[in-house]
Amino acid sequence: MAVSMRSALCGVALGAVLAVSGCGYLGGDDTPAVKVDGEATHPAGSTMAGLKKAGTIRIGVKFDQPNVGYLKKGADEPEGFDVEIAKIIAAKMGIPPEKITWVEAESKDRESLIRDRKVDLVVASYSITDERRKLVGMAGPYYETGQQLLVRTDNTDIKGPEDLSGKRVCAATGSTSLVKVEKEYGALPSPAGNYKQCVDRLGSGTVDAVTTDGAILLGFAADDPEKLKVVGEPFTVERYGVGYGHGNTEMCRFISTAIRRSHNDGSWIRALSKTLWRTTGPTPPPDVEPCE
Repeated sequence: MAVSMRSALCGVALGAVLAVSGCGYLGGDDTPAVKVDGEATHPAGSTMAGLKKAGTIRIGVKFDQPNVGYLKKGADEPEGFDVEIAKIIAAKMGIPPEKITWVEAESKDRESLIRDRKVDLVVASYSITDERRKLVGMAGPYYETGQQLLVRTDNTDIKGPEDLSGKRVCAATGSTSLVKVEKEYGALPSPAGNYKQCVDRLGSGTVDAVTTDGAILLGFAADDPEKLKVVGEPFTVERYGVGYGHGNTEMCRFISTAIRRSHNDGSWIRALSKTLWRTTGPTPPPDVEPCE
């Protein structure tokens, strides 16, 4: 999938005047992906106005997903595509990256973090679903991927979800991935607190596969290619959204506009090139849904 997308997008300008030269990365790791909008204005009394006045924002991201949301040992802050998207949204609100407080958002905690007001936003490989929208607001999508499988490189039994019957499969508690493979493919669920734990179990042989979005699994496989591989084509469509307080329509409109602006000003493709591009190749941004 990444190869075909690379061919389709190679040499094509995405968003603003940004071309993919030689199908390599756009810029380097030191290329800034965001420009803080110091003149940003927001409706009086809105959440955005309050956050800009305070000059800080708390954003929940993953700490265990390479190239998506990952906190390296000894690092001061996480890195990855979700982290870059969070910085873009904060910058368009008028808040610089150094004023973001990063909060770990494990899959099972994302709704409670928002509802208990422990974070202002969640940008954590958070697939948009009708069930989640009953609990929290979700704006986007800002990225689209699909569920796949991670196995050991010496595994020849599992080539896709149809091979999961009776197999021990790990995913993070609170994700939709485990429910899918259990109900539709007969997998034996083995939930874990996070995906790092799942990958450790896979390495030790206590599970047969790990399942979640391909964008995440490809990062784990790239970090340990001699031991891990991603198999099969995506068998779901996962649209990543930004979580916020339920019913806050003004916030939804702001986030949606910020994401659309990131497509046009080049910050979205710069964020991709610094992170997920390494494993997934170039992918176009999905259309942002209107706010209700």
